Amino acid sequence: MKFPRLLTGLLLLPALSTAARADWPQFRGNDASGKGDGKPPASPGTADVVWKEKLPGRGLSSPVIMGGKVFLTAASGPDQQTLHVICLEEKSGKRLWERRFQATGRTMCHEKTCVAAPTPASDGQRIFALFSTNDLFCLDLEGNLIWLRGFTVDYPNASNSLGLASSPVLADGVLVTQIENDGDSFTAGLDPATGTNLWKISRPKNANWTTPVIWRDPAGGCAVMVNSVEGVLALDPKTGKERWSLPKPGSSIPSSGISAKHLAVPRPGKGLAVWSLTTAGTAPEMVWESAQINSDTSSPVIHGTRVFSINGAGVLSCAELDSGDRPWKLRLEGPFSGSPVMSGSTLYAVSERGVLQCVDTTAPEGRITGKLPLEEAILCTPSLSGSAIYLRSDSHVWRVGRDEPAVP
Repeated sequence: MKFPRLLTGLLLLPALSTAARADWPQFRGNDASGKGDGKPPASPGTADVVWKEKLPGRGLSSPVIMGGKVFLTAASGPDQQTLHVICLEEKSGKRLWERRFQATGRTMCHEKTCVAAPTPASDGQRIFALFSTNDLFCLDLEGNLIWLRGFTVDYPNASNSLGLASSPVLADGVLVTQIENDGDSFTAGLDPATGTNLWKISRPKNANWTTPVIWRDPAGGCAVMVNSVEGVLALDPKTGKERWSLPKPGSSIPSSGISAKHLAVPRPGKGLAVWSLTTAGTAPEMVWESAQINSDTSSPVIHGTRVFSINGAGVLSCAELDSGDRPWKLRLEGPFSGSPVMSGSTLYAVSERGVLQCVDTTAPEGRITGKLPLEEAILCTPSLSGSAIYLRSDSHVWRVGRDEPAVP
């Protein structure tokens, strides 16, 4: 077991079991599902841009919203060796604090991505910020450093030449980190209070940029599902023990879509496969697979009885979960690197050219209800909280959507 390089301050109270539903605690929100419960604008215009704030460096990470604050990461300097963790006030965009650290691991990555690619995660007490350099920082919500891990110091071969992008997730009180690459490849469950390994398993030696998804079964069980080119592996988040696995091919770029009853898995060369979920300890059964529905970079999202997926050409496909039938497809203004997210029946996606697009998924043929050009390249996945949409580029972060007036 490897121990943190630095441990400071008193340990905080145990992690919250679930984040407040109005918050957006990690990549693609609660359970990494891509779904929010608020009411962001379905037809946003320039008047809905509440604030726009300058950022100190590059970043593909999505904003995390927790307790009235917005957290995000950035990397600056000639080699992106300076790592930033930033906290803004949710309502005004005012910078509350910023912490800077120096990278201990490798800063090399593909020119399209960057060192601040993984999205942070929060348990409501702490913020966990992982960078492509394999540096992981734990701070309280006031910006005080609690502990840090230098995974490249602990595991010198845990990196690849294109950069790492998998985001940490919180499942059953465990911080799960997917450090999968073509060298020392592993997934580990960490104690959020101390950063020490609770478990660590070896993983296929292939570059992998997917983020785990979390499933909670009706009986109260929990599984964290990790993707790779070898397929999907469902783990007990507390022990790291395998519950079941799904066969290859699996994805190494888009993550899976998750709901209470289904798992949607991108499968290169085979399209999209949907599996039925019953209990955390029982292997799911494939419902259907379709080569006509693809996820090139964007992860699919499930809402109600349907799954939605954007392919490399920018075509949004809608498919029925129980049959694979495709009631409609709709061309969006692409290309896309980030994934779509949903609140209610409205789907939100932002193109690489910085155009936020909103789609009414209940319309018979799908219908674009709004477009908002932000005029900067945006590669991140949007975040949703309450009545707002949060997006970031290398230069700025935006809040789109105003607070709803209080009900008398």
